[in-house]
Amino acid sequence: MTDIDLKSADTQDATRPAKPVTFRGGGFQIKPLGPIAPLVFIGLIAFWEYGSRSGFISSLVLPAPSEVYVAFAELVQSGMLLVHLSASLQRLVIGWTAGTVLGISVGLLIGLSSVARAGLSPLVSAIFPIPKIALLPLFVIWFGIGEGSKVATILFGTFFPTVITTYGGVDNVDRNLIRMGQSFGLSWSSIVRKIIFPGALPAILSGCRISASIAIILLVAAEMIGAEFGIGAYILLAGSLFATDQLIAGVAILSTMGLCFAWVIGRAEKYFLNWRT
Repeated sequence: MTDIDLKSADTQDATRPAKPVTFRGGGFQIKPLGPIAPLVFIGLIAFWEYGSRSGFISSLVLPAPSEVYVAFAELVQSGMLLVHLSASLQRLVIGWTAGTVLGISVGLLIGLSSVARAGLSPLVSAIFPIPKIALLPLFVIWFGIGEGSKVATILFGTFFPTVITTYGGVDNVDRNLIRMGQSFGLSWSSIVRKIIFPGALPAILSGCRISASIAIILLVAAEMIGAEFGIGAYILLAGSLFATDQLIAGVAILSTMGLCFAWVIGRAEKYFLNWRT
């Protein structure tokens, strides 16, 4: 090939439009697909209703969604929904908030102090696997049959997972960032406030999701013992009367409470962890 041919080939390559390069640096970013969740939920409800009406699903075992809706509407019209819901939310918010605040405080202490880790970490590891429902009778003896035992059960159940996720998040903070802060002469409190706590916050919020679910489970168990009002007491009464439509309605209320907690924590993650995007 002559020099003239090479020059003409280079000229053609230069004038040829460049192909766009596909961006591959998304980092496995999750895309919001809003319509999928409602469609899946509606599909399950429709299949459930069809199965109940056609006899494929026995109404004695699992009532149709329409029957559950009627039971829920009767609960709303009687005014008892607000009574049960307010009692449960009061116990849940107090117990979960107190357990979360104490858990984050103790978790940070274990993560930042060698003395606290040596003394408290084995204790947390020993008590955490104990089913908190098994300790409910003991809480009744200690705090009475009233609100104290119920709140203490929720607090105790949310405390330990929050502690573990908090000091686990502290351990996972990049130590090079801490060394950089020390090299710039930042004080201990500034390093904790500006480097360690923000770095551990994803794990802390994930622990809040887990502890919220545990709190709802313990709420139902606590309300089934000596509670006149509450979603757990409503479910227990419906089960004793074999009113499966009311029982499913109560379970649906608990599921909605869990979704609300997850939504609130999700909004908190978007607000406090916007630096990850």
